[in-house]
Amino acid sequence: MITVEEAFARIVGTTGAVAGSESLPLAAALGRILAQDLTATRTQPAFDASAMDGYAVRAADTAPGLPPLRLIGESAAGRAYEGHLEAGETVRIFTGAPVPAGADAVLIQENAERGADETVRPTEPVEAGRHIRRAGNDFSEGDVLLPAGTMLTPGAIALAASGGHPALAVLRRPRVAILATGDELVLPGEPVGPSQIVASNTFGVAAMVAAAGGEPLDYGIAADDTADIGARVDRAVAEGVDILVTIGGASVGDHDLAGTVFAEKGVSLDFWKVAMRPGKPLMAGQLGAMRVLGLPGNPASSMVTATLFLAPLVRALAGRPTVSAERAGALGAAVPANDHRADYVRATLSDDGDRVVVTPLPRQDSSLLSIYARADALLIRPPHAPAGEAGEPCSFVPLDG
Repeated sequence: MITVEEAFARIVGTTGAVAGSESLPLAAALGRILAQDLTATRTQPAFDASAMDGYAVRAADTAPGLPPLRLIGESAAGRAYEGHLEAGETVRIFTGAPVPAGADAVLIQENAERGADETVRPTEPVEAGRHIRRAGNDFSEGDVLLPAGTMLTPGAIALAASGGHPALAVLRRPRVAILATGDELVLPGEPVGPSQIVASNTFGVAAMVAAAGGEPLDYGIAADDTADIGARVDRAVAEGVDILVTIGGASVGDHDLAGTVFAEKGVSLDFWKVAMRPGKPLMAGQLGAMRVLGLPGNPASSMVTATLFLAPLVRALAGRPTVSAERAGALGAAVPANDHRADYVRATLSDDGDRVVVTPLPRQDSSLLSIYARADALLIRPPHAPAGEAGEPCSFVPLDG
């Protein structure tokens, strides 16, 4: 068996983003990765604009002791005043409206008294440039708004729209084929025979792939038959998927056939056991350009290994950051000493004000999906870790969603 750290290095390593891009409308681009630098097609704002409601003025005309200003017009957003402001004149102006030629400041309406004779008397002087957003204050035509590799957040999409882009070139999502194996499996909603169970792992793994930036492809359920499994491996190769994930069949029992099929198909197997709990029977390899991962069939084992290895691989192929997900916390309960395998204990998180408290759930059997679904995190117990008491430092991996 290899260590978790070595398995991660072999699976993820220095993996880069997949090749290829596609153009998406802004409304469909959330969470995608920008494929190339995005430059502004326009200047924003395109004109000197008022930052406040008030009056466009010449600052010199607001000095104490001068006569009231003569109101000559109005400038509103989308309806600019087209004339030129001369000495002693003012234009009513609203936030976002173009500043008229000749004006060099905006007198806010709280500092102005408007007379019945269409005059405006400043009650406080204003400095030149005050309350004016200069043309190009946000960005200018040709500026790089977003560099390639940016994850498109709501703010980034709004910026792209402001820069004049209705669609964006984004990296294509890595395509991940998910294949469940086992005669005992049936889909949710189908009749369940006396020796059968409902397939659940496929849906949890697919959700994790999508959250990591990949495109999950449902390859269904293969029987415990090498020809059936092999045909679906052939399909994955023919369709050019980036990752083939099998669920179940990765152990050493008579009906665990994934490894046998991988060998028949020429998969270059990197490893097939990891010193961890749950999830020891994890296989990883490559078939041509396609990555191959064989996840164990027990629900918690499948989800834990997908969290630690599959999701980071998908993020790397999608061009997303793959920084360590480990966090520091404090034990919420005593834990026993550990053996030679790294233990990933399903746990809940709470906050005592100073630190994150990580409390193991009472049952840890790898078949218990109800326990996994209640967990907020995986408490990491390194190999040969001594017993720990509540309050002692610990490390954990958060489970998002």
